[in-house]
Amino acid sequence: MTNPVNFYNKELETHNLQVTRFKKRLLSLSTFRLIVFLATGFGVYFFFSHWQIAGIIALIGIGIFIYLVSKYTDIQSEKKLASALVSINEEELKIGARDFHHRCQGIQFQDPKHFYSLDIDLFGHGSFFQFINRTTINEGTQQLVDTLTANSIDDIIERQNAIKELSTKSEWRQNFQAVASLVHVETPATTIISWLIGYLSFLPKFMSWLPVAFSIASVGLIATVFIKIIDPLWLLYWLIFGLGITGIYVKKINELSSNTDKVKDTFKQYAQLLNQIENEKFASELLQKKQQQIRSETKKASGIFKELSKYLDALDNRNNLISAIFGNGFLLWDIRPSFKIEGWIQEYAHKVEDWFEIVSFFDAYNSLGNFAFNHPSYVFPKIADVNTETNIKELGHPLLENSKRVDNDFRIDHQQFFIITGANMAGKSTFLRTVSLHIVMSNIGLPVCAKESVYSPVKLITSMRTSDSLTDDSSYFFSELTRLKFIVDEIAQEPYFIVLDEILKGTNSTDKAIGSRKFVEKLVATEATGIIATHDLSLCDISKELDEVRNYYFDAEIVNDELHFDYTFKEGICQNMNASFLLKKMNIV
Repeated sequence: MTNPVNFYNKELETHNLQVTRFKKRLLSLSTFRLIVFLATGFGVYFFFSHWQIAGIIALIGIGIFIYLVSKYTDIQSEKKLASALVSINEEELKIGARDFHHRCQGIQFQDPKHFYSLDIDLFGHGSFFQFINRTTINEGTQQLVDTLTANSIDDIIERQNAIKELSTKSEWRQNFQAVASLVHVETPATTIISWLIGYLSFLPKFMSWLPVAFSIASVGLIATVFIKIIDPLWLLYWLIFGLGITGIYVKKINELSSNTDKVKDTFKQYAQLLNQIENEKFASELLQKKQQQIRSETKKASGIFKELSKYLDALDNRNNLISAIFGNGFLLWDIRPSFKIEGWIQEYAHKVEDWFEIVSFFDAYNSLGNFAFNHPSYVFPKIADVNTETNIKELGHPLLENSKRVDNDFRIDHQQFFIITGANMAGKSTFLRTVSLHIVMSNIGLPVCAKESVYSPVKLITSMRTSDSLTDDSSYFFSELTRLKFIVDEIAQEPYFIVLDEILKGTNSTDKAIGSRKFVEKLVATEATGIIATHDLSLCDISKELDEVRNYYFDAEIVNDELHFDYTFKEGICQNMNASFLLKKMNIV
């Protein structure tokens, strides 16, 4: 079992050495390049009167200089990749030390109407998303969000196997993340897909051969002028003729160039990431299935993307004034790549969405595999039959530090309902979120913070945080009733694990007690499974009438005039409350 901290420290040291080595090589190449430039200039100047020798020196010097520039560019790219890997490993060490609150919080993904996301700190400051997210492209981030909020119990074992496999491919995961981080894109994939699918070609089919024929004719014309068969003025007429042909389509080509300029970086990025996926060997069924979706063509998807990038780069050369005039006049330069791009769009536009989805999938699942790698002591739940018991040993919350976390055993049968009482700050709400997060993580296929877990798959629905809304002109109490109505409607359609925290807070204590009792009775009557935390001890009396209801509590003790919590989940009813003690202790009363 690999120790994550040791791995990240080793990788950090390796990539730091690489960065240092690349810096030295870049400095050497820069120095050598300057020497070649000066030597070439001196040689040409010294042999200027002997133009043959000067010409040879110039050609050799330019050739060496171009080679050095190319080499410099390659090493610069390697240095950037190594630097990105340094940043990744530094960040992993910080997150491992629980320093992650500077990362993206995902607040924009919070949804009060979702089944559970707002209640269990899935998004926001100090959230589970903030802790595990390693996505580097927007679509990958959305894919991760969709995975966390899917509330699906299908194919859990398949997802587990995929995450297990990715957890063992640490270097591949980091390389994928580093490559993705090096290209910054501005145009969303959805915008690109819409543009590609809705694109209407404007160049006629004969443009497939006309630029080539026109170029050959141009070469022939220049040759006849050179050997003085025809007047040089004909070159000007031919230039104007060529510019006229290009001019017919110049408006449409400008529009195409404007659009492709926005997507060029995106296609380069995705080509590199597709290449990463294509060249890796996967054993799990889910990863193989995803990989096969980009291997079903006669060409690799990465090669197809690179092909388009080449056409886009060629079209980008039109911004050069000399190319714009002479290239279009003699070679119909703009028409060539434009026709190629249109052909590419016609052939592959309907497949781009699938390829983008595969990259987004791996970007999201890298985060899940990374989480599994970072927590080798966590266990993958053993998936039991649906509608059986869930039995967890030493369950803890993954965002709590190991030294401060108190783990508890939790066992609940299908159609059982637990009422949990306890003093303020005794751990009830944390426990509810711990159980809820265990369900979400198990459904995703992640390992859970427990010593052992036998899990009966079930969807989750919660009511733990409700707020009033000035915008909707709704009171707190009405908002809470709306949430409870949502729960009742959902569980009437399919089974859910229900988690409730102190419901009906927006009414008086007597009304709350009566309403809470009736609501729990209704849930039990519908054969629901779940837990509710409450300060209302009278609610515990339901267990005397209904065999499905069990009472549990978290205790608080006053020792030497100080509150003491053991955060241990116990069977029974809490007898010690602490509100009066705290009011007195803090000199409020």
